[in-house]
Formats: sequence, C-alpha cells, structure tokens
Amino acid sequence: MAVVTKDKLSAANSPDREVPLEWTRNIGIAAHIDAGKTTTTERILYYTGVVHKMGEVHEGTAVTDWMEQERERGITITSAAISCAWTTSSGPYADIQHRINIIDTPGHVDFTAEVERSLRVLDGAVAVFCAVAGVQPQSETVWRQATKYNVPRIAFVNKMDRTGADFFGAVDDLREKLGANAHPLYLPIGAEENFSGMIDLVAQSAFKFDESDEMGVKAIDIPIPESMEDEAHKYRDALLEAVSDFDDDIAEKYLAGEEITVGEFKLAIRKATVSLEFVGVIPGSAFKKKGVQRLLDAIVNYLPSPLDLPSMKGMDSEGEEVEVASDDASKAVALAFKLWSDPYVGKLVFIRVYAGTIKKGSTLYNPRTRRSERVSRLMVMKADSRDDVSEVYAGDICAVIGVRDVITGDTLCSSDLDLRLEPPTFPEPVISMSVEPRTKADQEKMSIGLGRLSEEDPTFQVTTNQETGETIIAGMGELHLEIIRDRLFREFKVEADSGKPQIAYRETIASEADGEGKFIRQSGGRGQYGHAVIKIEPNEKGKGIEILNKIVGGVIPKEYIKP
Repeated sequence: MAVVTKDKLSAANSPDREVPLEWTRNIGIAAHIDAGKTTTTERILYYTGVVHKMGEVHEGTAVTDWMEQERERGITITSAAISCAWTTSSGPYADIQHRINIIDTPGHVDFTAEVERSLRVLDGAVAVFCAVAGVQPQSETVWRQATKYNVPRIAFVNKMDRTGADFFGAVDDLREKLGANAHPLYLPIGAEENFSGMIDLVAQSAFKFDESDEMGVKAIDIPIPESMEDEAHKYRDALLEAVSDFDDDIAEKYLAGEEITVGEFKLAIRKATVSLEFVGVIPGSAFKKKGVQRLLDAIVNYLPSPLDLPSMKGMDSEGEEVEVASDDASKAVALAFKLWSDPYVGKLVFIRVYAGTIKKGSTLYNPRTRRSERVSRLMVMKADSRDDVSEVYAGDICAVIGVRDVITGDTLCSSDLDLRLEPPTFPEPVISMSVEPRTKADQEKMSIGLGRLSEEDPTFQVTTNQETGETIIAGMGELHLEIIRDRLFREFKVEADSGKPQIAYRETIASEADGEGKFIRQSGGRGQYGHAVIKIEPNEKGKGIEILNKIVGGVIPKEYIKP
C-alpha cells in the first residue's frame, strides 16, 4: 500500500525526522564494466539538483568518481554514497518529495567487494545493461549478488543511442541468461541515432525528447505512433498479465475486462517488484540525457522503502534469532559496511541504520570487541563532500567519525543490546605479489599504509613470508593490486617496488638410495666403534619426513636416537 499523506504515516517514524521511512529509498546502481553506471548516477544528481553541471566520466569530472585514480582511468574503484531528492509527477506518489540514497558501485570484478558490501545494506537496485551487448559476464555476477541478499531490482537498458542497440534483445537476454521475469515498462521509439522518444505502457501515452533542450529536461507529449500501436498493446497486455500473478485485485479486473487505473497498475508493479519475482525494464541513454527522469520515477514508484521489506535478522548473545524492524523508537542497531581513511577527518565508518536513532556524541556497543565506541561526528555523504548532521534515523546511510576498533561487518548497537547482524561475505584473494620498500624510511610508512588499506578492503590481505622475509600482498586481480600500490604512493607517500613472490625451493628425495658407514678409532683401551646403515626413499606427497628405527636388541640406548 502506498502512503501518500502524512496522517497515514507509520508510527515507526520519529516526529523529528525530515523524510519519513515510507518516502525513503536506499538503492544501488550495479552493472558490468562500461555499461554506464557512473554516467547514469551523474544524470540523476543533475536532475535532482545535487549538482548544477553534469560530470562526465571521460572528462574526469564525475562527482562519484572522486579518487584521482578513478578520474585518470575513467573507472569506478570504490563505491560512493550520495543522497538526493526526487518528486515524481505521476503515479500514487505524485508530488511527494522522496529522499534517494544512492550507492554507485564499480563494475570490475577486481572490486567485487565494493558491490558485495553495498548490496548487503541496500533495499533496492538498478541493474544497468548495455543495449548493444545485453547481459555481460559481470552483469551475471552482480545479479547473483543481488539475489543472494534478496534485493528487489529494476533494469535500465542504457546506450540506446549506440549503433547496434537492441532493446528487445536485451530484455530477452535478461530472461534467458539471468532467468529474470523481465517486462518492459516503456518501449523505445526508434533506436540508435533515431532513438527519439518512449511509450509509457502503464499510462498508455508517449513522449518525444526535445532535441532543442541540451540538458534533456523537457519532453513533448505525443500520441502513440500508429506504427507502434499493436506492439504497445501486445507488451501492455503481457505486463498486465505478469503483474496480475502478484495482485489478486488486478487479476480479477483483468479477467473481467474492467478498466485498471494508472495508480492501481503502478501499485501492482511495485508489489511484483518487491516480491523479487518481477523486473521492470526501462530504455534510455544516460550519455544523451534520455530516459533518466523516467528511471527516477520508477525508483520512487517501484523500488521498496525500508518498511516494505521483511525485518532484518540478527543473533543475540544466546545464539537465538532476533528480528530488527525499521523503527525510530527502537533501540539503535546499525551495520558497518565500509571503512575509509580520509586525510582530513581520519577514519570514516559507513553505516546503515536498521533501527532506532543515533545522535552525535552518543555511545554505541560493538558486540564483536565487547567495547563501547563514541560517535564524535555524523555525516551524510555527497560523494567526496559531506554534510554534518546531529542525528540519523532508521533507514539512513551515513558516515561515523570517532569509532576506533570497528571493521567491515561489525554491528553497532545500543549499549544495553547484545545483537549481531549478518555481515557481508567476501571471496578469497586470487592473486599475490611481493612488495618491498625502497628505503628504511619507507618501511614504517609502508606497514602503516598496508594496515590501513587491508582494514578498508576485506579482499586485500597482507602477509609476511616466514622463509624469505618478503611482504606479500594478495587481492582480486592485477588491477586491484596496481591500484593498492598507487594508493600507497599517493596517500601514504611510500616508494615501493613490487614483483613476483620469491619461491623458497626445498630439496626432496627423488629415488631410493642406501649407504653404509663405519667409524673406528683406536685410542688405547676399548677404542670407539660405530656402524650405521641408512636407507632413504621418497614418502607420499604431503606426509613429511618419517624416521623408522630398525635397531634391535637395545644395542644402542634409545636416548641416543632421535625419533
């Protein structure tokens, strides 16, 4: 049910909160490399008024790609959290301003930890696909990650302006390769350079993009083109049929041939999306500023608020399962999902608040360390800029300063609670290399830098080889380790050389051999005499060294023979 008036708001909302839970969306944007995630995020930030000039990835001006390495390479390395507001003009939530907390995630498999931890704390996701390539390898990975954490999602088929763009091919790809129950919510009018407008299947209306408006803000309402009327009816019927499986009222009206209002239709799509069994698909071109506002409408209308989802589950000190419902009046429960070292404010801990409120200056308990942590400052992030706030509420994503002994996956809760939420899980590193400081002065700086970086990134591990004395760093790929080395140089001013780890070769017995030796020394009296027969042969791999004592009769006291 859509809550559209303040008098119908849930009692879970604190009277002090600026935006109610019902009108809050926590979403992530995830996709394969170069599908257009960051460009889509940049357009969203422009249309929602967060920025007044659109950033471009190829120019190195994207707001969410704020690290030097990201701007140089034109890739996303770390997930960036940002808050914005959007008021949709149609549907049940028309004219109600919603807060959207967005996390833009990397596409490279090397930075898969960023996607994993982001999806763990989000309520919904926008999966971006390339209209030319369709479903790509990393698309499958992020889709599986979203399924693992039960994240409802909508799909945005981007790059409709490119040569070879095929919207319906991409929708078929979603069904065949990902097993998604995918249905278009809009149909594109034209494709490639002729992509000129969209048909809204729910409202049975169409619009074309105003080519004279460079910013893509204006759209001109037009009748559905005659050549596409049959196609529009076909896809609208398929959409109605798909959502009636999730809404009995819609099913009854559909079978009886009764009229279904736009509001009812949108609520049914919302219900289907939240069930995880339905994916609405929207065409567009983020680079050409086409279709992004429709995507924002879909985020508000179809993706869930924190109250639409089942309560988060955790374990108490007795090992019993406990439910944590989104409620500002409850005791505070939050999950730390990301750590970041900031040169100006020190250690930033990103948290998602699941219940209760957290105030600046309050104390939170960490069940892992059995210690209390004091919250010095609270910040709402705008990628690389930040706004200080005095209080955060259930459903909020923010950064905390002042907590010390906290790692990714820790639960922070009220001091009279002993509760742990399930942390995100991360894959094991797959590649390693040695790293060596160039000077003695770099040694200490390197160990501090590597310690900080491994604290931030759970897929980055640092070990010391006991035999060679080398420092070995391990990560998810060559690009991952290259970025780590670059960050060591830029952020920690460490000059270091890297290379393949040395291998400590050991000799082993290859074939059978035997030997016999006698020791005879005559020095008067009884003299000294020894006779040894030794036989060696290869053992089974992994068995180590076995010594068999074949001396009989106690001729040599056993104290003289090592086992």
